[in-house]
Amino acid sequence: MGLNEAMNYVLFNNPVSSTMWSMASHGAKAVGLKPKAIGQNAATHSSAVVQQALPPMWKLLGRNRHIIRLAGLSGAAAVILGAYGAHYHFVPKDDDMQERDPRKIFETTNRYHFIHTLALLGAPLARHPLLTTILMISGTTLFCGTCYYVAFTDDRRVVKFTPMGGFLLIFAWLSFII
Repeated sequence: MGLNEAMNYVLFNNPVSSTMWSMASHGAKAVGLKPKAIGQNAATHSSAVVQQALPPMWKLLGRNRHIIRLAGLSGAAAVILGAYGAHYHFVPKDDDMQERDPRKIFETTNRYHFIHTLALLGAPLARHPLLTTILMISGTTLFCGTCYYVAFTDDRRVVKFTPMGGFLLIFAWLSFII
C-alpha cells in the first residue's frame, strides 16, 4: 500500500471519515448548498479510486486451512479433557503429594494444551506453516499426552517423553521467527 492509497483510506474510505463526509454532504444539501459543476477537461484528468474488496479469510488461508481444523480438533479435545478432569477423582499412589499431585499435573497440562492450541491457530501465518504445525502438534501430543497419562493413571513410565515434547514446543515457537 503506497502513500496515496494510505492517505485515501485515512481521509475518505475508513468508516469514521466516510460517515463524517456523508454527514457533511447531507448537512450541506439540507442548507441548500449544491456541489460545483466540474468542467469536462478537469474530469478527464482525475484518477478513479478503485475500492478493492478483501476476500474471505478462509480463501486467504489457501491450502493451510487444514491447520485451523487441527486447531479446532485440539481445542475440542482440550475442553473435553478439561471437563473430564474436573470431575475425575484423582488419587495419588504415593505419599509425596507436593511434587506429584495428579490434580496439579492435570491443571497445568490442560492449561498448556489450551495455550498451544491457540498458538496453532497462528501457524498458517508463519513463513513455514507446515514446519510450525508439525512441531506444535508433535510437541503438544508428547508433552500434554504424557502429562495427561501420568495425571490420570499415576504411572510414571512415560515421563521420559515429556522433555522431548517440551523441546518440540520450544522449537515450534522459534519456528515463527525463521
